[in-house]
This record gives sequence, C-alpha cells and structure tokens, in this order.
Amino acid sequence: MAKGKQVASVDEGHARPEGLDDKTIEALGELSKALETIHRVRGHLYSAHQLVGGADLTLDRVVKLLHEAGHGEMADRVERELLGRNVLPGRWTFQIVEEFDDGYYAAFQEIERDAREKLAGGRRHIFEAEMKERRRTHGMPGHEATP
Repeated sequence: MAKGKQVASVDEGHARPEGLDDKTIEALGELSKALETIHRVRGHLYSAHQLVGGADLTLDRVVKLLHEAGHGEMADRVERELLGRNVLPGRWTFQIVEEFDDGYYAAFQEIERDAREKLAGGRRHIFEAEMKERRRTHGMPGHEATP
C-alpha cells in the first residue's frame, strides 16, 4: 500500500495516522508482538520464582522426615546443600525477577511505547485492527467491529 493511503480500521482509536506506511505499521505490529512474548516470559519467571520458593519450603518437611526415618546424614546434606541455596550465583529467584523487571523488561516496554508515540501517535494495535477489519464479515453476528 502506498504511503499516505488511509486503510480501514475497526474504530478511530486504532486508525492508521495519515501518511503512515505499511512497513512502519508492520514493524510496530511485530514490536508489539515481541513485547507480548516478553510479557509471557515475565509470567514464566514469576511462575519459576513461586515454584522454586515452594520447593525450598518443602525441603523443611523433607529434612524432618529424613531425620525421623533415621537418615540424619542425608537430612543434613539436604539442609546444608539445598535449603536456601542460590539458583544462580548470588541470586534467589526474587532477585532474578527484580533484575529482569528493572532491566530488560522495563527497557523493552519503554522502547515499544516510544516507537508507538513517535511513529503512530501512541496508537496501539493498528496492524491488528486493520487485519480485523479485513477479515471480519460485515453484518454477520459475532463479526462486529466494536462492542
């Protein structure tokens, strides 16, 4: 599509700003898609954080049961080598999550937002809104442009 040609969108809030070309819209769509993937990564990190924490707390019961079963040496090893152990050098999972949030995640969000602001007037999901408009069947129930 030529630069400057207006493309139909589902609503004004997702309409392509005048003069914005297809490549820019596609690039912003891909950047948004990449950010959505990073949101999922963040969720997985929080899941890992909670799972590791839960496993570490379970070790208290493991140590107790091993002692009660007469396996003091193994109980001591679990307590000494696993209980409270760093998952990465010098880091528990809360530290990993915080570093990710404050570093890579924050930078990714800021750059995506900056690109939208500078290139598309802050509008989100223009690529998807245009795709929806192209793919929906006008007049069919369940294919409405907006709620």
